[in-house]
Amino acid sequence: MDKHHPHAPPRAAIIGTLARAETSELREAVHAHWPGLQWREAKPAEAGLVMLRGRTGGDGAAFNLGEATVARAVIDLETGERGHGQCLGRDMEKARLAAVFDALWQRETDRDAVERHVIAPVRARIARQGANDAARAAATRVNFFTLVRGED
Repeated sequence: MDKHHPHAPPRAAIIGTLARAETSELREAVHAHWPGLQWREAKPAEAGLVMLRGRTGGDGAAFNLGEATVARAVIDLETGERGHGQCLGRDMEKARLAAVFDALWQRETDRDAVERHVIAPVRARIARQGANDAARAAATRVNFFTLVRGED
């Protein structure tokens, strides 16, 4: 399960992790572990905008926060699996590669390899970055205390 979406179905958690991967992580994994893999674009990769919605206090009235650019792609493997990939920004290659790994994850013969060679390293990097960010924030934390002065 994905810690960001603990109740998400397994495939949704995989797609979410792929969206947070670096393009280089995906590119290196496909070349190293699936050399010569063939796929075709079922729908050409494209960039567009999505509206970001927010809620005051997490459960209040919804409001439009703003727009974000996203890239998405849909690919088909030669064996028939269809993969969907998306990511923030305009990185079409990342969206295509995320779709490739979504499709490979659906294939029983490749699922374990995708989780071992792609998903686990991405999750480990995300965890390391989170720990580094937390350490940097902790280093700047100021501990305040109250000094009680007498009325002498």
